[in-house]
Amino acid sequence: MPASILFCCDHNAVRSPMAEGMMKQLYGKRSYVQSAGVKNDMEVDGFSVSVCRELGIELERHRARSFDEMQEWGDDLSGFDLIVALSPASQRMALELTRYYHLDVEYWPILDPTGIGESREAKLSAYRQTRDQIRERILDRFGPPRET
Repeated sequence: MPASILFCCDHNAVRSPMAEGMMKQLYGKRSYVQSAGVKNDMEVDGFSVSVCRELGIELERHRARSFDEMQEWGDDLSGFDLIVALSPASQRMALELTRYYHLDVEYWPILDPTGIGESREAKLSAYRQTRDQIRERILDRFGPPRET
């Protein structure tokens, strides 16, 4: 288990907050976990909040942040042991950081649910699919959570 993990996606509003919340729920304080986006031009998505709440994961208080904002606020991106990119744009950003820092970067191609579905139920179904993809990748990569 890496000591610190940064999940990233395009806006830090859908996929990366889901991943951050799931890691914290599954593994507690075994790792320092944060998330970021290439841009910060949105707040956490309401459908993400809803589908995570179904698993007991609270995202309501999540505040979106970009890579740049993290650095401005004093987060040392070179201090993360692992960056997990959940979108192509965030993978490019993470790989750009490897020009300056020694970082391990993994790319997990996770479905972007934001443009899928017309009805509320169809949208929720797409977001659940994304949530479940993230959960499966986390469990495959980091193993079953230990009982505390």
